Amino acid sequence: MAPSNNDSAWDVKSPEAKRIISEDQYDDCLSCRVTGSAAFIGLGVYSYYTGMNNLRNQEQTIMQSATKYKMGSRRLGIATISATLVGMGIWRAFN
Repeated sequence: MAPSNNDSAWDVKSPEAKRIISEDQYDDCLSCRVTGSAAFIGLGVYSYYTGMNNLRNQEQTIMQSATKYKMGSRRLGIATISATLVGMGIWRAFN
């Protein structure tokens, strides 16, 4: 069976319909924004806390290893990921 070529059903001809479609925007409810924002902020705080705690616990092992990524770069990575997640939560709350 050949696919039907019925694109005319999706063509909008009326100027009024085009205006209505252009003004249509999706907007979340307040509880959705609060929940999403709290989830991102909570995840950022949690990742910072557990990441830094794990670094403190593994500091001796990391410093004795032959890797070039010592404590400073690892702390920067954890702080960057955490700050990004918190920033996403703040952006989610206000956009």
